[in-house]
Amino acid sequence: MPASISAQSYYQATANARIVTSPLAGDVSTDVCVIGAGYTGLSAALELAKAGFKVVVLEAETIGFGASGRNGGQICTGFSSGQSPLDSQLGKAASKLCFDMAEESKRLIEERIAAYKIKCDLTWGYMHCIPKAHQFEHLKEMAEEYEALGYGGNTLLTKAELEEKLGSKAYHGALRESRAGHFHPLNYCLGLATAAQNAGVTIHEHSAAIEIETGAKPYARTTNGKVTAKFMVIAGNAYLGRTVKPLYGRVMPVASYILATEPLGKAGAEALIRDNEAVANTNFIVDYYRRSSDHRMLFGGRASYSTLEPGNLAEYMRPRMTTVFPQLKDVKIDYAWGGFIAITSNRVPDCGRLSPTVYYAHGYSGQGVALSGLYGKLMAEAIRGQAERFDLFARIKHLPFPGGPALRTPLLVAAMAYYRIRDALS
Repeated sequence: MPASISAQSYYQATANARIVTSPLAGDVSTDVCVIGAGYTGLSAALELAKAGFKVVVLEAETIGFGASGRNGGQICTGFSSGQSPLDSQLGKAASKLCFDMAEESKRLIEERIAAYKIKCDLTWGYMHCIPKAHQFEHLKEMAEEYEALGYGGNTLLTKAELEEKLGSKAYHGALRESRAGHFHPLNYCLGLATAAQNAGVTIHEHSAAIEIETGAKPYARTTNGKVTAKFMVIAGNAYLGRTVKPLYGRVMPVASYILATEPLGKAGAEALIRDNEAVANTNFIVDYYRRSSDHRMLFGGRASYSTLEPGNLAEYMRPRMTTVFPQLKDVKIDYAWGGFIAITSNRVPDCGRLSPTVYYAHGYSGQGVALSGLYGKLMAEAIRGQAERFDLFARIKHLPFPGGPALRTPLLVAAMAYYRIRDALS
């Protein structure tokens, strides 16, 4: 990495104050042990603590270390898969309930930011942009599906209308949502952690669970202690690895990369995205980008399914950005970073029970900013004895990735090469 590029992510460099925690030391008993201090785990912990449960959270690294603190900050609608897999497995009525809960996830973000006074630059507005003119029919279908689901307030933009809002000629139109948007993802996660701690949750950072028992009497062991609990929530997502064998293979870690330019000034940033929406294209392998509160361009994408990080992320990502915004070709890049998200084979999040007392949720497939908080809340509801909403999502069947531990990554790399070609030719 060149010396001019920070070793930190932009989010780390602009993070709010962190709460004080300590690694687990010794053996403790609690009502609920949560594995992972990202959106899912903290959401579950916060809801359970508010309901009077004693909760201990174990985090292998630091709060928001995984996807929760590295993502593009884009608050999306629905599921990456669309409604079709849910329609086919659950039926139209139940599928609509799932979509309604996905919408609830966005309101949950807004409510928590207001209730806990989380400073994370929440901004509404999102544009789906089409790289090819013939894809305008796809946008119409998206708009029609949203209307049928009761999700209105969306606008179709022609190429000319889009170019009034976006300083790029790379697209042929867009669908603009008024109720999707973006924020500073790490600061939101830190705000959740502060709220959880204030509600009585004990959080132990630098406390990797090296052994997890998922039977009737769950526990998690670290190098320096053990947490025994009545219930357990497993929320490690792409960073869980092989720690819980029944969950390994149900999701795949996928790397996504983001760069942050130097500050462009208010006028310079507005010339790129006039109204400060989040933006993404409609390719299978997505480019996504937005402005920061200090007037930088944050540009993400170039998903890697091999888990091998390029040697120079900034220069690896720059051509993607300058294809959309040629005017940024000479702009300095201050930050470039990457991290793993988890995907499922059908692009619908995977959740369920490993025993009557052990719950898990993961595999948000690129839309975890909103959905992870919802799934955390639903696991908390289930532990409290109100499992109907959680069980609806748990009914969705997920196939393991083909190839087993040895071949699943090479097979996925090959499949993604096909989708890159399809995106280029579509």
